[in-house]
Amino acid sequence: MRIVAAAVLWGTAGTAGAFASAGSVSLAAARLVIGGSILALLFLRSRAFGRDLLLGAVCVAAYQLCYFAAVARTGVAIGTVVAIGSGPVFTGLLSWALDRTTPSARWLGGTLAAVAGCAVLVLGGGSEGGADPGGIGLALLGGLLYASYAVTAARAIDRGTPSDTVMGTMFGGAAVLMLPVLLLSGPGFLTTPSGLLTALYLGAATTALAYVLYGRGLRTTPVATAATLALAEPAVAALLGVAVLDERLTPLSWAGLALLATSLIVVALPERRVPLGSAA
Repeated sequence: MRIVAAAVLWGTAGTAGAFASAGSVSLAAARLVIGGSILALLFLRSRAFGRDLLLGAVCVAAYQLCYFAAVARTGVAIGTVVAIGSGPVFTGLLSWALDRTTPSARWLGGTLAAVAGCAVLVLGGGSEGGADPGGIGLALLGGLLYASYAVTAARAIDRGTPSDTVMGTMFGGAAVLMLPVLLLSGPGFLTTPSGLLTALYLGAATTALAYVLYGRGLRTTPVATAATLALAEPAVAALLGVAVLDERLTPLSWAGLALLATSLIVVALPERRVPLGSAA
């Protein structure tokens, strides 16, 4: 499934970033500038410009800034759980509010279980410090921004705009917005071989390729379901941390990983339709 493949690519970003001597904001800005530029060069079409997609570009860039500001205030673990975990919930709410698309009971149950699994996975090893209210608020705003550009992309695709063009427009615009952030936060790491290769991988694979897959997945997958399936990202990141970076997961974190994986399988399974006239 394209959505899960995109989430797997996103999940490799943290491990790849560990090999670059760069600040998180600089690395994230470089990732978006490179990935957005690739998508714009390949897929941007002048007829795709519209108020909705330009707003989506602003949301893409603003999400990056909110996420890293939240992490700086409340820590990586809590900031990640709140931002990523709240995304599917906000996506479901926005889909209902804008398009009156009511998620199924199975989606609701699977999403709540997946968010719980994500929280246990990330927080299971314990976290340092307390939860800063301002940081939590920024992380929630990040989750809302993620949901906003996901729903914006899905609606544009539903109206007939090619998914590649949608991603090229949104991420090309976001690249322009994030270029000053990259220049101000210190792009010097791009002059080193490891820094440049890492940034190219993050931009080409975890942004450009991943969002092409995500956009094409939105052609056939409801955006609320796609947002839940994207929670595979922290699971992949955790497994790579164990396999590549020699990190350790506690038994509680392994339990959260199992709950998250099971929930995603439940959400990914196609809905069973009962034929008319048959017994339920």
